[in-house]
Amino acid sequence: MILDHVIVLNCFIRSINFLRAVLLIVLFGFLTTVQTIAQTSIDHWETVVYDSMVWRYHRGVADPGASWFQPTFNDTGWLQGRGSIGYGDNDDRTIIDPTLSVFLRKKFTITNKEKIVQAILHVDYDDGFIAYLNGVEIARAMMGNQALVPSNQPSTGLHEALLYQGIPPEGWNLDATLVNNLLVNGENTLAIQVHNENITSSDLTSAVFFSVGISDNSRTYLPVPPWFQEPTAFTSSNLPIVVINTGGQIIRPDPRIVVDMGIIYNGEGQRNQLTDPPNEYNGKIAIEIRGESSQLYPKKSFRIETQTETGENLNVPLLGMPRENDWVLYAPYPDKSMLRDVLSYDLGRAMGRYAPRGRYVELVLNGSYEGVYVLLEKIKIDNNRVDIATLRPEDISGRELTGGYLLRLDKTDANDYPAWTATPFPIPVNERNFSFQFYDPKGGDMQPQQRNYIQNYMVEFQSSLSMLRFQDPFIGYKAYLDIPAAIDFMLVNEISKNVDAYIFSTYFYKEKDKADGTRGKLVMGPLWDFNFTFGNVDYHLNSQVAPGWMYNDDYRIWWYRRLMSDPYFAALFTCRWEELRSTWLTNQYVMNKVDSIVNHLSEAQVRNYQRWPILGVYVWPNQYVAPTYALEIAWVKRWIEDRLFWMDTNKPGDCQLITSVEVPVLESQLAVYPNPFNEQVTITLPDSRQPWQISITNSLGQLVYKITINSLEFNWDGHTDEGHDVPPGIYIITLTQADGGVRQQAKLIRQ
Repeated sequence: MILDHVIVLNCFIRSINFLRAVLLIVLFGFLTTVQTIAQTSIDHWETVVYDSMVWRYHRGVADPGASWFQPTFNDTGWLQGRGSIGYGDNDDRTIIDPTLSVFLRKKFTITNKEKIVQAILHVDYDDGFIAYLNGVEIARAMMGNQALVPSNQPSTGLHEALLYQGIPPEGWNLDATLVNNLLVNGENTLAIQVHNENITSSDLTSAVFFSVGISDNSRTYLPVPPWFQEPTAFTSSNLPIVVINTGGQIIRPDPRIVVDMGIIYNGEGQRNQLTDPPNEYNGKIAIEIRGESSQLYPKKSFRIETQTETGENLNVPLLGMPRENDWVLYAPYPDKSMLRDVLSYDLGRAMGRYAPRGRYVELVLNGSYEGVYVLLEKIKIDNNRVDIATLRPEDISGRELTGGYLLRLDKTDANDYPAWTATPFPIPVNERNFSFQFYDPKGGDMQPQQRNYIQNYMVEFQSSLSMLRFQDPFIGYKAYLDIPAAIDFMLVNEISKNVDAYIFSTYFYKEKDKADGTRGKLVMGPLWDFNFTFGNVDYHLNSQVAPGWMYNDDYRIWWYRRLMSDPYFAALFTCRWEELRSTWLTNQYVMNKVDSIVNHLSEAQVRNYQRWPILGVYVWPNQYVAPTYALEIAWVKRWIEDRLFWMDTNKPGDCQLITSVEVPVLESQLAVYPNPFNEQVTITLPDSRQPWQISITNSLGQLVYKITINSLEFNWDGHTDEGHDVPPGIYIITLTQADGGVRQQAKLIRQ
């Protein structure tokens, strides 16, 4: 141990230039990635294990043995070298031949464990790792779910080391419970296995630091690294506070673990103190890491399920959202505005569609402050979410078999029920045949008749869209697709220029057929996963800039290219755009929404970027890297305004087409005045010799008002049949005589 201390101190002296560089980084705000809430006062921090100490290591050409991470394992046959141990990027002290994995062990001595309040493990790794303290796993990243990972297993993805770029490494907090349970006075063992993404990788890094928080002013170990910043206290927030305690368990992508969660929320405008008792929720949850590409980031998102003490689902209302048990704690990380998802879902709901509701919160996990999160509704079939019929196991025939099915177009992995294709006839020329996934219910939970039904329905739908007569109202796509929902779904994806639009995180559902025999339509939505939107990408040119349509990219699903080739659909798209631009998509509405979110986060974003010091730092796939939060917001707002302007000047259809239906023209014309109108409009009918039916629909064909009258004149006050005020926009008046034939139509504009 003394020799190790000498090596470290000598290394400090020889590396003074490097230390100066790191100190400059600290001055520029690149702080450590760990903050903690001290349960007992911490006087100061010291580092017990440095990367530059001498480690025992085993190159992963073969498995080191099942007990290699246990303190009792005999590692005397292993090689020795100063860390970090790896190759490539000129950031390793001990260079080894290229390998898929390397195993490291370090023994260290703890004295007066009772003075250690907390501990932090920092690991700078490329590409994945698992860490053990005295034989117990304490951290992992990019290594999947398998408990014991063999030497020949690659990491689940690429992760670049940070220290050689001048960025502090990622940290994992060990709270007082873990410290008390795992550390011992005397000899302790830290064991790390580091894995490459593939054997041909050009680099591998394994730099490990273990630091402890001491409760008094005694000095026992080494000074902390120059990039280390003492955790700062988090005591209160204007946002709700979510507190999760895992009791020493590690949260993994799978399986879920059962832990304790409390939510502190004292009401709108009230201060929430970390010391307040949980009053919004206080009980058990099952939790796991969620996401695919988001698992690359140190700030993890989680899926949670509220449960009873006995493990049953517990439906509860959280923070004003309807009662349910499935939730997501979404971690804004590459989206440094922290608003792209929330804004996109808000626009979807403003259009009258269901989109996940959410509330900004601040998360404390095992005593560690983890920053700003969004507590979101998880997509599922539910009366308050995707409100369609629940498909039961016994629903295998008749109308009950026809719905509801929630499907998805997305990446697939080995854990998904096998994805399936629905090859249309004829096959679209030069188009890919995409695979679909059962989402709710899962494919494995469905009866064979149910899987067959929805698979055949998707074949019929795609065929209705690919056939020569795809515009036919009886056999073409209009008989299968909910057109208004398809347009609204398209609008949000196009406004935001979602890089994943029409290819990933694309949800849609099949409604149950109606009792009168009317076919239940295919409905696009709900919206999901909009963090790579509004210009927040650097790998796809079309998504980076305001001009251009996303649906035209030839590698996305072909549905919208086909739909937009129909002048009628394109006209409906333009009519809906014009309507929304006068209501929920005005520049003022969108900018006010952005400003409202920014104001709501004004206090918490400061703490978030102390915890995650990435302002001014490139995080994949940022196109723009702003040095401050204010500049980040200014850039997003400017991008949105440019996009709205481009769509205004490049509308793809002619709204007049939706009133060009060929109908018999009466000798006396239908009169509507004033037009445009504000409070009331007068409709004058051709004659009153027989009853007339007046139907008023919006620009998407949705019925808003219907009445039968015998008089020559009717005054409409702009309300629906249910008495709701209709928004400004374009409406179509359809006049029908008693024989049911459409006799005349007129366009009406409400200001």
